[in-house]
Amino acid sequence: MPQRPAATLSSVPPAPTVRATLRRPRALSVEVLAGIVTTLALIPEVISFSIIAGVDPKVSLIASVVLAVSMSFLGGRSAMVTAAAGAVALVVAPLVRDHGVEYLLPAVLLAGLVQILFGVTGLARLMRFIPRSVMIGFVNALGILIFVAQLPHLIDVPWLVYPLFALTVLIVLGLPRLTRAVPAPLVAIVVVTAIAMTWHLAVPTVGDQGAVSGGLPGITPLLVPVNLETLQIIWPTALSVAFVGLVETLLTAKLVDDITDTRSAKGRESWALGIANMLAGLYGGIAGCAMIGQTVVNVKLGRARTRISTFVAGIFLLLLVTALSGLMEQIPMVALAAVMMIVAITTVNWHSVRPATLRRMPVPETVVMLVTVAVVVATHNLAIGIAAGVLLAMVLFARRVAHVVRVDRVIAADGLSARYTVSGPLFFGSSNDLVEQFSYGIDPAVVDVDLAQAQIWDASTVAVLDSVETKYRQHGATVTFHGLDERSQAMHERLSGRL
Repeated sequence: MPQRPAATLSSVPPAPTVRATLRRPRALSVEVLAGIVTTLALIPEVISFSIIAGVDPKVSLIASVVLAVSMSFLGGRSAMVTAAAGAVALVVAPLVRDHGVEYLLPAVLLAGLVQILFGVTGLARLMRFIPRSVMIGFVNALGILIFVAQLPHLIDVPWLVYPLFALTVLIVLGLPRLTRAVPAPLVAIVVVTAIAMTWHLAVPTVGDQGAVSGGLPGITPLLVPVNLETLQIIWPTALSVAFVGLVETLLTAKLVDDITDTRSAKGRESWALGIANMLAGLYGGIAGCAMIGQTVVNVKLGRARTRISTFVAGIFLLLLVTALSGLMEQIPMVALAAVMMIVAITTVNWHSVRPATLRRMPVPETVVMLVTVAVVVATHNLAIGIAAGVLLAMVLFARRVAHVVRVDRVIAADGLSARYTVSGPLFFGSSNDLVEQFSYGIDPAVVDVDLAQAQIWDASTVAVLDSVETKYRQHGATVTFHGLDERSQAMHERLSGRL
């Protein structure tokens, strides 16, 4: 029976291109409609985040236009939505509160410069060290945060909100069974808005969240001196904006990679985000990063796959802020909240929390996932949760690896020498106990240590081997180490006797 050829990278269908999509009316309509529904899901969160950051909502909306459009051309991950995000708003809020909004522009420019350097130098590749358990925790926490953020729109509101909520959910879940020609969330938002406007229903709307009408803000003026004092004020915030934005953006890019089975250029995404943030700072005033919930709306619900959708989202947002601001203010918040709740539910990796999965999963992996979720939900900061999860995963990994080192002792037939065989990776976590594995007082005068099945990974191990040699010398014995690979041997020769 003939063998089936193995799958290769070349056998994976390539991602659709902008040029190919423009030639296919059906595919183009999918991208355009996905961009429109993404914009509608974007507006209330951007307004809420602007209030957190202490800036004018219109400023955040225009900055989101700049971010979405510029990343459509520059970014390394197609279909990912970038705008003024909550993670960045939380970081810049103390700076605006303590020193004034005029320090926001230089902080954003410095953050953008750091992100550009991060991408150009290839440091984005560090994202590969984020474990799968942390990634799952990140996704699950994201779903929880999105869901919880919508609850205020359903509590202490007029009773008419609840029938509109039920109608929105019914359309979003039921329409795809009939047709997928138009995104169900877009139909739901249009229908609910039309009902509210036709019958003049007194329900909370987008306009109640903050004023969004008025002219464009123009170029952001630099109102603080460019000197060392300003740098001392802005650099902590700038670094936080840079790294929080990068973490959230690169993890979102990884999530979209998994959803679409395509690859993204993480380095390009990093320096592109830096340029986009600098442009947004100059024309708008606030930085941003990938919007995870809106990206899920664009990619999952809207089925977008190209840069067209994000470009349309930016242009449509500009149109809403300028020419259609009056109409945008009439959209009931319950319609947007219902859509985002469904997004939240579909975002959670339910397979990861099934009892059958938890029983099979190693306990440390489950602990890392739960800690990541708990820290993110407690702090409302995805970056802090990711950092806590990665740190815990590193500690647990080091603890496991520390116990895989094995030492076997054999005495020669003539009793004149002892041979030790050491196997496993030797680093600070595993080699610190190595010194206790030798029988210094009872071994013969000649000791041979075979390290052919071990590797030296750090200076701590070299120091431990020096300590073993010293202890044998104190007992009148000589010890010889051999069998190291070329890299380990070079490290041992370079550091032995100098630590």
